[in-house]
Amino acid sequence: MIDIDLIKQLRKETGISLAECKRALEEARGDLERAKEILRKWGQEVAGKKAEREAKEGIVDSYLHLNKRIGVLLDIRCESDFVAKSPDFQKLAHELCLQIAAMKPLFVKEDDIPKEIIAKEKEIYKEQLKDSGKTHKIIDEILEGKLEKYKKEISLFSQLWIKDEARTVKNLIDEYIAKVGENIVIKKFTRYEI
Repeated sequence: MIDIDLIKQLRKETGISLAECKRALEEARGDLERAKEILRKWGQEVAGKKAEREAKEGIVDSYLHLNKRIGVLLDIRCESDFVAKSPDFQKLAHELCLQIAAMKPLFVKEDDIPKEIIAKEKEIYKEQLKDSGKTHKIIDEILEGKLEKYKKEISLFSQLWIKDEARTVKNLIDEYIAKVGENIVIKKFTRYEI
């Protein structure tokens, strides 16, 4: 039998329902950290199932840095007006605005990056490595690694979340999908800086 205080603690830390917290703790045999991992895994599964559902409601959120030199506009969608008005959804929107302001992504997902940008970046890396004296195989491996790193840096979903580098922004969104029970989609964002 799982201690009710442990269930309450997990609920407080994750925001997931008491029933799900209890089930995760039972599966983890009372290990709080393992239960969090189980909830994350379940959240990703739920997000995958909900990804096909249309997200036509939502909000436009904004962030203006204290120095008034950096600003963000974010178009984030969900399935119902009820969820769009919820504190959880609005908190997620704010967290994403902070992420965009701090980390300067250019695209929502890696799939959104145009092939021309990747090709141009690849040429720059090739030029940097041409006189390195390394074999073609090693140069190709270095190029692949640099391109992967570049894609992760400019893609919002692939970036490490600034408040918890053990998770990506995609993991964060998946957790909120599990929490609110609806599909969440980032349509677009714009970052301004003077």
